[in-house]
Amino acid sequence: MLDFFTIFSKGGIVLWCFQGAGVTESFTAPVNALIHSVILQERSGNNSYNHEALSLKYKLDNEFELIFVVGFQKILTLTYVDKFLDDVQLHFRDRYKNELEQNGALKLLNNNFEFEDDFKILLREAEESSKGRSPAPMRSFKESEKSQKTVKSMIETKGGDKGKEQGGKKNKNTKKEAPAAEPAKGDQVKASSSGPKMAAENGNQGLTSEELIEKKREEFRRRMVGATEKPTKSPKPPKQPKGKQMRVWDMGGSSTKNLDYSERNGDSSANGVEQSQEAQIDAGMQFTSMKGDLQPVDYESSEEEEMEEEEEKVVVSETSKTSSKKGGSFGGMFGMLKGLVGSKSLTREDMEPVLEKMRDHLIAKNVAADIASQLCDSVAKKLEGKVMGTFTTVASTVKQALQDSLVQILQPKRRVDILRDVMEAQSQRRPYVITFCGVNGVGKSTNLAKISFWLIENGLTVLIAACDTFRAGAVEQLRTHQRRLNSLHPPEQNRGRAVVQLYEKGYGKDAAGIAMEAIAYARNQGFDVVLVDTAGRMQDNAPLMTALAKLIAVNMPDLVLFVGEALVGNEAVDQLVKFNQALADHSMSDKPRLIDGIVLTKFDTIDDKVGAAISMTYITGQPIVFVGTGQTYNDLRSLNARAVVSALMKA
Repeated sequence: MLDFFTIFSKGGIVLWCFQGAGVTESFTAPVNALIHSVILQERSGNNSYNHEALSLKYKLDNEFELIFVVGFQKILTLTYVDKFLDDVQLHFRDRYKNELEQNGALKLLNNNFEFEDDFKILLREAEESSKGRSPAPMRSFKESEKSQKTVKSMIETKGGDKGKEQGGKKNKNTKKEAPAAEPAKGDQVKASSSGPKMAAENGNQGLTSEELIEKKREEFRRRMVGATEKPTKSPKPPKQPKGKQMRVWDMGGSSTKNLDYSERNGDSSANGVEQSQEAQIDAGMQFTSMKGDLQPVDYESSEEEEMEEEEEKVVVSETSKTSSKKGGSFGGMFGMLKGLVGSKSLTREDMEPVLEKMRDHLIAKNVAADIASQLCDSVAKKLEGKVMGTFTTVASTVKQALQDSLVQILQPKRRVDILRDVMEAQSQRRPYVITFCGVNGVGKSTNLAKISFWLIENGLTVLIAACDTFRAGAVEQLRTHQRRLNSLHPPEQNRGRAVVQLYEKGYGKDAAGIAMEAIAYARNQGFDVVLVDTAGRMQDNAPLMTALAKLIAVNMPDLVLFVGEALVGNEAVDQLVKFNQALADHSMSDKPRLIDGIVLTKFDTIDDKVGAAISMTYITGQPIVFVGTGQTYNDLRSLNARAVVSALMKA
């Protein structure tokens, strides 16, 4: 039933393995995939992993740094696997505990230990126990509780009151016994009401219709008299209309200068504005050189926050000193030592209060709720069973482990080096193609222009393919960026040729066809990079997602970048999951092309709530290639994992 079972150390030493009968394929590939995708990427919150047709389950033994992995066919439903995995782990560590403590995993491997007989006994017991638990047989009608019910027992009674019983719902048997007592439909509605209304009706029983009407009139008169005796509220004086007052800006000085220059401008047309802006660009205002690799984004803590941290440390040290000097020093020492682990194995119960606070902290910093829970579960599995030092607190241990996990997540398994890849494409005499996709309004065109500026600063020529044929003004926006970028690098500096050109065919055309023509044009004209701008689309828009999948499948770009906002939390996960799923569903090949990297925009608007970076990287496993940090062309950075994690863990 099982394909394989293997035990190996976290250092990569395989201690023991078992392969099922009739299984000829090696289990090296699925285990390596598990290590790369789960163990190294800090995604061990869930103890299962699927690789092609196999389902893998694993268990970590953090005390001896061991990993137990079992693999079986995905189509099988083996209910005993989880318990069997726990039994093998406990049996292995109990049997070889002394060897592991004294010599370690490598010495145990050199001793050529035998574990196969014990393993087969445990496997046989697990399989027999699963067969013994057959499903419970169905009860017959006579054995069920329904057979004991009678029609009389199903009559609904309230409080045992005879009047209510008569006013309740009647069945056929009660009709035959007392047909004259059947109430009218209106009486049923009255009887089903609750509260003071029912009490009033019970008090009115035995009165004639004239007496009942007279009683209700008397109650109405009393209410009206009580209402007239209530003091009336004095009317509020009408508000005096305030005249419009001038706004006073903080630190604005006493100047009352008029800022409206519309009357003085002789030419307020769009052409005049563009000419003035291009004149500023020609003068080199607000732009610095971006040659080479991008600078990493940095998080600078304010001086006030650093002073607060130092004050907290001083207060803690002073408290510990004063508590030790007091006569009742036992209470002070107990307060100091509270939370220390004390050379024992960590349990889930020890970590649960700290993990709960960490989970809430991550969610407050914009990490998606599901991912925050998975991260905390992963840290718990990573630390459970580890023996900590004597003077180590649970909180500091958990925080450090979570910090290391977050850094590992933001440094995924592959790094995208665009400048190196462009040089490789140049050696093959073809352009390097990047496709941008994402939802509406996240800044695809703007960040495409920033990346163009970075590329031309590094001496590369760029062709922009205007494949957003849906949004009005999309082509004109790219044309404006092209003109301004060329004004920064005039054709005279590039042998009379514009460094940025726009390839556009207007609106309402097939985006995949335009991209194909643009790539062919770039190859013929010798462009280094082609940047393909696509229309913004929501992740659940099937027609547009089909068009995007077609564009990617037909043109096979070198890099597919998803452009997402740093402002979003849970929505980032939904967007990325559905984008990848839509690209896979609408792809025309067996191995669909998914998202290769992420461009994180509007990073300058979130302060230290940088959780979206964690959510996006965790859900895709792909790196954040670019970070947009402002509104000018040189506001483009690469991701600094430790700076982002430092901002994320800031209280």
